[in-house]
Amino acid sequence: MRRRLAPYLLLAPSLAGIGLLLVWPALQVAERSFQNYGLPQVLGSEPATWAGFSNFTSILADPEFWLSLRISLIFAAVAVPLTLIAGTLVGLLLHRLGRKMAAFVSTAALLAWATPAVAASVVFVWMFSPDGGIVDWLLGEVPGLGGPARWSGYNWTTVSALPAYTVLTLIVVWQGFPFIAVSVLAGLKMMPSELAEAARVDGAGPWRVFRSVRYPILKPIFLVLLLLSIIWDFGVFTQAYLVTGQLGNRNEYNLGIYAYDKAFTMPPSYGLGSALALVLTVILLVITAGYVRSSVRQGALE
Repeated sequence: MRRRLAPYLLLAPSLAGIGLLLVWPALQVAERSFQNYGLPQVLGSEPATWAGFSNFTSILADPEFWLSLRISLIFAAVAVPLTLIAGTLVGLLLHRLGRKMAAFVSTAALLAWATPAVAASVVFVWMFSPDGGIVDWLLGEVPGLGGPARWSGYNWTTVSALPAYTVLTLIVVWQGFPFIAVSVLAGLKMMPSELAEAARVDGAGPWRVFRSVRYPILKPIFLVLLLLSIIWDFGVFTQAYLVTGQLGNRNEYNLGIYAYDKAFTMPPSYGLGSALALVLTVILLVITAGYVRSSVRQGALE
């Protein structure tokens, strides 16, 4: 009996922490999504009232929700593949470099990954600033792009959603590729070197070696990295909030900014924000379940 209970007793502290930090807040969010819950309820001056599905119907009837959903989908469809491709290329490069150079490159890349999102966003906003930003100056000096008159004072964050999310994509890819690179490098280190050497002896080039030898073995790793990247990039908030000028440009909202606007702007509606959080969670679960199911059918998780 002691042997049977010992594993559960060892797991109990971790399970209690997960329940306290994740499960209980998630249950509270689910409860708030079906209530009229605002500042009076937080202060205790008024009781929370049951709203049924009115929060969800309000969200689905709002054109801004569908615009923010479309922006989030397009952004994730662009940022996730770029992050995976950049990280994979850097991982392959690290695998070919010597020990000292690989340590230097990996350390430099991990510094980008460890940079706080606020600090990275502020640096990129400064680089793309219309008031003397280095990017506008460089584009003005490149022949054939219109010269300084075309780019002087060009505001990337307020012109439209496309320039703003171009900057946001650069930030997300710059901060996200080191994690992909290190994960791919770890998978390559576990792979027997004889497989790639045998393929090269048979006349396979670098692309053929990766596609036919390395990728099938690394496919489960790529699946996990893809799912994590979708979760991270689909509802990105901090970088988007700073790049798009906080809440000033409603046509540049993604789901993260839209949920923040509905939940915390005056008068705050925490019930509506909870409903949006629940909708975002369901969307991510559907995407994750669909991809995992298709991968299982193709044998990626066997």
